[in-house]
Amino acid sequence: MNRITNRAIGALLVTLVIAAGCSTSRPANEIVLLTHDSFALSDGVLEAFTERTGVTVKIQTAGDAGTMLNQAILTKDNPIADVMYGIDNTYLSRALDADLFIPYTSSEIGTVNDLLRVANDSVTPIDFGDVCVNYDIEDLAGRSLSPPTSLMDLLEPSYEGLLVVEDPATSSPGLAFLLATIAAFPDGATYDWKAYWTDLFANGVTVASNWSDAYYTKFTRSGGGQPLVVSYASSPAAEVFFGELDESPIGVMTSGCYRQIEYAGILRGTTNESDAQQLVDYLLSVPVQTDIPLNMFMYPANTEAPLPQVFIDHTTLPDTPTVMEPTTIDENRERWIKEWTAIARS
Repeated sequence: MNRITNRAIGALLVTLVIAAGCSTSRPANEIVLLTHDSFALSDGVLEAFTERTGVTVKIQTAGDAGTMLNQAILTKDNPIADVMYGIDNTYLSRALDADLFIPYTSSEIGTVNDLLRVANDSVTPIDFGDVCVNYDIEDLAGRSLSPPTSLMDLLEPSYEGLLVVEDPATSSPGLAFLLATIAAFPDGATYDWKAYWTDLFANGVTVASNWSDAYYTKFTRSGGGQPLVVSYASSPAAEVFFGELDESPIGVMTSGCYRQIEYAGILRGTTNESDAQQLVDYLLSVPVQTDIPLNMFMYPANTEAPLPQVFIDHTTLPDTPTVMEPTTIDENRERWIKEWTAIARS
């Protein structure tokens, strides 16, 4: 069997295992939050919600955002959670097509820039970040290479075999980067995104199944072989913070970035809708929003939440990140992924 078939079967088996372990009959004072495996908050943050409301939050992680969405869709008639966090604007239209969410206008929504909101408040913006190519400053210097500054630079022979990206079929950063290339080299152009990716594969690009594998296995900063990786504009801040460094060893190519917005939504079929609403409000409140940057290294959606100094000092937001209309993504996503997969296999 090919790798796509194996992946689909694997995702289905994981979903069935999770569904089998989750009972639709939960304690009245418990709510389940379905999220991706990058979800993290400081100790005591969710406990404070319990102290305030009397409701305990159970975390159910489900791999990357794409895998999480697949599980939610497969179990929509018997939902495995009450709230989903981490569905982003690259996958959102698929979730809305599946009618996964109960629309809800949060009591905290007035703190959010209107550009982050979606029609009918089907979901609530929680955070955002920019998916960009990152580079290992020391490794490139050791190769006597200057950092790339554009998507076209990545095709230069000097960068052959040095870039790792994520599979857009299974990874939200991977899909975000694919969308950035489609925006730069659109369908119908003399030199379109398919030609670009054909050239990128010819130049030895490596594909990882998810962000963790790309950044923590294949990236040179983690002992891998590629000094260029699709990650986030906030990666330098993360490296400084966790490494207790004065300067970041990571640089960011601020051209060719895609703005990723993450949302929380109340899953249709929940038996705890009022508690789910309280949890969504809490995720958008200042205590949680202030905690997000140094745990998930995304920007808070709540404009009243202060940024940590390490973000201010070591994160450079791109001037013109790509943001694609959800309807455009919805109309083309499956075709784009199939076409990308065909190029990857060729």
